Amino acid sequence: MRTYESVIIVKPQLSDGEVGEFVLKAKELIAKHGGEVTSEEKLGRRKFTHEVNHVRDGFYLYLKFKAEPKFVKIFDSALKLNEKVLRSMTMIAMEVKAKPAPVVAK
Repeated sequence: MRTYESVIIVKPQLSDGEVGEFVLKAKELIAKHGGEVTSEEKLGRRKFTHEVNHVRDGFYLYLKFKAEPKFVKIFDSALKLNEKVLRSMTMIAMEVKAKPAPVVAK
């Protein structure tokens, strides 16, 4: 299994309850296909720099999950078919390895 990150922008007209329900359904879809959600964040409403489908802002969601590579196509298709979603992007999560601090010679 690989680790993936997904940013999803949903319509701003959704109430907090509807956004919570959407996140719950997304997590259920991931679990149904053998994946596991490791992190989730509701990043809140943000303004766009330009209109997307005649909308000027959206509610941003972040999900980090582990799943099989073939599941990503299923997940993206489900998001594209959902009328609540304006945009979404799923990518492989990259681990950032911290470099040791350089030693300063005196």
